[in-house]
Amino acid sequence: SRNYCVTAQFAFQENEIKLLTAEIERLKNFGCLGVSPSLEGLRDENAKLKYRLNFLKKSLQEERSKSVKSMININSCLQEVFGAAIQAAYPDLENPPLVVTPSQQPKFGDYQCNSAMGISQILLKTREQKVIPREIAEKITKNIPANECIDKVEIAGPGFINVHLRKDFVSKQLSSLLINGVQPPAIGKRKKVVVDFSSPNIAKEMHVGHLRSTIIGESMSRLFEFAGYDVLRLNHLGDWGTQFGMLIAHLQDKFPDYLTVSPPIGDLQAFYKESKRRFDTEEEFKKRAYQCVVLLQSKNPDFIKAWNLICDVSRREFQKIYNCLDITIIERGESFYHEMMKDIVKEFEDKGFVQVDDGRKVVFVPGFPVPLTIMKSDGGYTYDTSDLAALKHRLCEEKGDILIYVVDSGQSVHLQTVFAAGQMIGWYDPKVTRVAHAAFGVVLGEDKKKFKTRSGDTVRLIDLLEEGLKRAMDKLKDKERDKVLTPEELKAAQTSVAFGCIKYADLSHNRLNDYVFSFDKMLDDRGNTAAYLLYAFTRIRAIARLANIDEQMLRKAAREEVLVLDHEKEWKLGKCILRFPEILQKILEDLLLHTLCDYLYELATTFTEFYDSCYCVEKDRQTGQIVKVNMWRLLLCEATATVMAKGFDILGIKPVQRM
Repeated sequence: SRNYCVTAQFAFQENEIKLLTAEIERLKNFGCLGVSPSLEGLRDENAKLKYRLNFLKKSLQEERSKSVKSMININSCLQEVFGAAIQAAYPDLENPPLVVTPSQQPKFGDYQCNSAMGISQILLKTREQKVIPREIAEKITKNIPANECIDKVEIAGPGFINVHLRKDFVSKQLSSLLINGVQPPAIGKRKKVVVDFSSPNIAKEMHVGHLRSTIIGESMSRLFEFAGYDVLRLNHLGDWGTQFGMLIAHLQDKFPDYLTVSPPIGDLQAFYKESKRRFDTEEEFKKRAYQCVVLLQSKNPDFIKAWNLICDVSRREFQKIYNCLDITIIERGESFYHEMMKDIVKEFEDKGFVQVDDGRKVVFVPGFPVPLTIMKSDGGYTYDTSDLAALKHRLCEEKGDILIYVVDSGQSVHLQTVFAAGQMIGWYDPKVTRVAHAAFGVVLGEDKKKFKTRSGDTVRLIDLLEEGLKRAMDKLKDKERDKVLTPEELKAAQTSVAFGCIKYADLSHNRLNDYVFSFDKMLDDRGNTAAYLLYAFTRIRAIARLANIDEQMLRKAAREEVLVLDHEKEWKLGKCILRFPEILQKILEDLLLHTLCDYLYELATTFTEFYDSCYCVEKDRQTGQIVKVNMWRLLLCEATATVMAKGFDILGIKPVQRM
């Protein structure tokens, strides 16, 4: 039967193999037919064709091997099947709607194709043909090609096509998952993704406002890496600008021997506030600060050293937070692009996009009311210039295919203007290169106002993380986990819960919305929280261990056992596990990570339903001795845990074996 999940590449390569094989046979026959081209040339041609044939066979084998190991996106498979059916039923219809979704209720099958209603509307508008959707649905179902995933289809209501999956297909996919692990679906050409996230300012401490960008950016990077993309994670630090003049001037006064003795700057935030106060109140200091900026920008070695010293103090503080949250990122601050800015200004001037407004050089971008200022009246550059330079470097030097800026919603107009300017000047074509602003809302306190300390200050991120650790330990001790876990296990559980809960509380909300930060809610082990999911995960992992079934036994069973899915809860869990690839595909498209959190919560609750209804391990009620192990059900437990573990990994959450 024709399998519409096989890629076009396979079909192309198989066809070429057939043609090459036929060509080799034709060349062999030259001698038999008495035709006398150069014998040497004939051998060369034959050898080349054989080499190409072997290469193609090997390549196809490797691709098939990858494909067999990859998890199949069932939704995509069904879209291919129904796409072919609609094409066969309505060959003259251009871009017909293709709508395939999981069914919300078991009585409506496993998936639904809801294209008939849309096609009915198109036929009415474009051809003035009034065809009821149910007739269209019948025509589509008659043209469904042979495939490996559909058991039967039913037409319901006005024209919904309910799809029932084959149990042997689902069982086979679960076995593949258990044998090969969670493998991403094939993505075709390996693209380069540049993710700009975190981006704190030097000489200022990271605060709660940096939490969302850092967590969301890390998780997006992990997702794209898992999907097989080449990911470059960039930290666009605020490490250049006029503020460094006042910081260097203050450094010279406070630590005059800074060139020979490393200054003991303990609290950089206080150091920044002191220099800012002097800048605002001391005219002489202000003049000197401006002179320091000029000397820094002219690359005076003493001033570069002072600048590096200040940056290093900040870097060490940032790294403490990145270590806590398990963040991997490459520093590429504004200073990196400084030398490129004059060329950016010249390029916009040469192409006639620059206007002079009161001494400033500005660029108006069609559709945006506020222009970009690319040079100030004093000849200095701006954030606009540095953001344009960064955009060009990422597109033209890094050769990014996908650029994602994880920056708060307040920067939306600015970034869209910068992106449009890059498009206007010809740096990229949005049909080829994806440049996206993954915007996010602010973190609110429980009073629904911006999250602040009681004194009204911005909450320092390091304080927030330390408070999380303290509260996680209190929670574990309340549950008397300190009495059953070793000190090492308790410490691991504390870090897992504290940082996992902080990350999950953020990622489980739609990033476009503001969200209320509440330690009490995030540490609750009921509902859609990391605490609940981490506990559910450790419980699932413990089932096989308590039945004395080790990893080797599970691996052997995965190869030999058929996963029986006769019980409705087994069937429901099996289908839920296999929805993982389509969930990830959706997030790769819309960059909304809360979908993964919702899925993991659904998977955990579906598992609980299964576990409550289906005995995995049967024990004697009197003695407590194990009398029967239902291995196929233990394999379902293992498949659930494997998918949950990968989901946690993408979210940056570290589960523990005992909690």
